[in-house]
Amino acid sequence: MHSTPSLLDGLDALPARWEVQGTLAAPVAAVAELLLVVREGRVGDDNLLVLARASAARKGAMTVVAGSAAGTYRAELAGPVEPVAIQVDRDRSRIAVQSWYAGVHTVTACPAGTRVTHSVHRVLPHHPGFAAGIAELGLRTRMSRDLRQVLAVIADRLGC
Repeated sequence: MHSTPSLLDGLDALPARWEVQGTLAAPVAAVAELLLVVREGRVGDDNLLVLARASAARKGAMTVVAGSAAGTYRAELAGPVEPVAIQVDRDRSRIAVQSWYAGVHTVTACPAGTRVTHSVHRVLPHHPGFAAGIAELGLRTRMSRDLRQVLAVIADRLGC
């Protein structure tokens, strides 16, 4: 019997193509607790925070559904869009998301408190999400902006 590798296993086997980082003056456990919250229901600042600023989520058109394996989910969007695959690894403080790109947010300790790293390992260059103004040079800029927004929500919640 041949099993399909998990999303995180598959991404771990690939080099990161782009990576951005940010830090918070807060304990790792507190940051991870907020960043890794994924449960069935509507996506927002309190559920699947890493996608809360996506246009579908802002319109209330993105919902999380539990997957068949522990720690796996999918985000379903209104309209003819493929669902987003999600895997949470709470033991290693990371969350993977695969849509038109596949990336991982990882929470680690650093001298300033907590470092959050967002790495993208795979991009579908002909997918409308990539082609619609997110050319390769703009992806890193978008990643930086999105990570700053995620960290701002966490900082606000933790008061740091």
